Parts: sequence; C-alpha cells; structure tokens
Amino acid sequence: MAAAPAEQGRLRSVLSGVGWFVGGVTGGSAYERYVEHLRRTHPERPVPSKRDFWREKYDEQERNPSTRCC
Repeated sequence: MAAAPAEQGRLRSVLSGVGWFVGGVTGGSAYERYVEHLRRTHPERPVPSKRDFWREKYDEQERNPSTRCC
C-alpha cells in the first residue's frame, strides 16, 4: 500500500530536518555557511573551491590544535 501524498510530504520534511541537523553537528554544512558569510559580508572576495576551503580548514586545525576536542 502506497503512502498518501500528505504522509510522503511529512516524511520528506522530517528526513530533510534530520539531514540538516546531522550536517550541522558534523560540520558538513561549514562550506555552505562560509560561502553565505563571504557573499554577504565580503562580496569582493573570491569564493574558494570546496576542496580549497576544507584544505585550509584542516591546515588551520593542525596549526591550532586547541580548536579540537581531542
């Protein structure tokens, strides 16, 4: 038996919320947040690629280990 369209919509909404939460907790949305910040507050700066962003983020963590919990 197929789910009603309203039930499918609720399920999609719940799954989207769970994905948003997990992405926020794990840092998966860090690049997207950074790009939004950059475009909003520094529109003249070029937006780094996702790869460059993560490389710089990990390099910063290595240079400053106090930003990690372990």
